[in-house]
Amino acid sequence: MLTVASDVEVLARFGRALADPIRCRILLALRDAPAYPADLADRLEISRTRLSNHLACLRDCGLVITVPDGRRTRYELADPRLGHALDDLRSAVVAVETDRTCPDAETKDCC
Repeated sequence: MLTVASDVEVLARFGRALADPIRCRILLALRDAPAYPADLADRLEISRTRLSNHLACLRDCGLVITVPDGRRTRYELADPRLGHALDDLRSAVVAVETDRTCPDAETKDCC
């Protein structure tokens, strides 16, 4: 049964997805166009196994969907608005002052 996630749950899932650079690269690649796993693995220069694990995470977060295409499965963003959201986040973060860092960056490996 489908349920509506709270705003906090949605943002937490999005944050978890963006917490890994490989998942970010996958989302950015899918923002450009849907893709098959083998093509994504080649494009991102990672193993298919590693890609599969990250795609599973992105599916669980509700950010990507699978589309059957004959014997193959294509991946795409779950909603076209996610591409716009990624662009907005990227431009917002680029606009942040470069001399500011998270106070916990060295101890918590965050920023």
